Amino acid sequence: MSAAPGPTRVGVNLLWLVPGEVGGSEEYTVRLLGALADLAPDDLEVTLYVNGRFGGTHAELTERFRTVVAPVSGSSRLVRVGAESTWLGSRTLRDRVELVHHAGGTMPTLRTAPGVVTLHDLQPITHPERFGLVKRTYIRMVAPRSLRAAARVVCLTEFTAGDAVALAGVDPARVSLVPCGVDDPGPGPDPLVQESVLERHGLLGHPFVLYPAITYAHKNHETLVAAFARIATARPDLRLVLTGSEGSYEPVVRAAVSAYGLTGRVVRTGRIPEHELDVLYRQASLMAFPSRYEGFGLPVLEAMVRGCPVVASDVGGLPSVAGDAAVLVDPLDPVVWADTIADLLDHPDRRTVLSRHGVERARHFRWPDAAGALADVYRDVARRDPRPTTEETR
Repeated sequence: MSAAPGPTRVGVNLLWLVPGEVGGSEEYTVRLLGALADLAPDDLEVTLYVNGRFGGTHAELTERFRTVVAPVSGSSRLVRVGAESTWLGSRTLRDRVELVHHAGGTMPTLRTAPGVVTLHDLQPITHPERFGLVKRTYIRMVAPRSLRAAARVVCLTEFTAGDAVALAGVDPARVSLVPCGVDDPGPGPDPLVQESVLERHGLLGHPFVLYPAITYAHKNHETLVAAFARIATARPDLRLVLTGSEGSYEPVVRAAVSAYGLTGRVVRTGRIPEHELDVLYRQASLMAFPSRYEGFGLPVLEAMVRGCPVVASDVGGLPSVAGDAAVLVDPLDPVVWADTIADLLDHPDRRTVLSRHGVERARHFRWPDAAGALADVYRDVARRDPRPTTEETR
């Protein structure tokens, strides 16, 4: 009697994932892999291939999966890309990996196993003006070819899937949806802990509007700052809280806060621990999400699941995520943002309705479901004949 086949060996390329620098794609990838670890499918053997900085931030994953650290620190994009094209292929061949999941949107031309690619968005192609020359040129050259050559393209929303088909020429039959999930936050921390967090950030006794986002151009902080300026005078206790790391648009955000005379009214926390962000979601009067482009928009769900009312932009994947559980407005109209926020602040009953609808909406997005969908993608690709390891000239 022949022995039963062993589990499929899957490699996950995380050399691109530098903690604190890649925004929502980091949260999605880390939480999805955590849910996959919880699922623990016995027919899949997953190995993470990471940069030198990954484990220091995400030990909860490196302790649960076999992990191989590449000889790159993660500080240089050029070195990371080079390692994907050389070291990664050699190492996955040595490890007899049967498919590689490139979770950062591109994959190297030279490969030793079929590739699965997660596409978060194609914003550098659709809005190149928001990115530096190097990044937009690299994505324009590499992303479409990577997506066409992939055995499967994973997208978070129909919006992004549509871009993969229309802009990159991907066969719709090779696109799979694996949406974000959202964790059940439970009842929340002790009131004294919440009070301590608010006091630490100077928010105790102040109502506030929250926006958690790295200061990148498309996150559109300046519209929210302009809207806040219109309503701040009549509400002297109100604060605007901006969390997240400093991105390439940080000087613009700082200039906007200064120009409107809002220093002291706009609270900048920087990147904060997850438990502190949890408190801010729970205590905020509402969360504003004025992004001009989102493939998904995980903070919308993170706010909703905690009962925080949401005002968000009516662009990209946000309408399909928020449904009718958020107020959706034009991201470029600060007057509409100001009026919408003021109306909700003045009508607690409307915030209560949004809160209730948001909690219900968030129940449709579960990490175990997302992890199960990803595992099915791995299984389906493994059953098919391997694709060529070197991409044909197109």
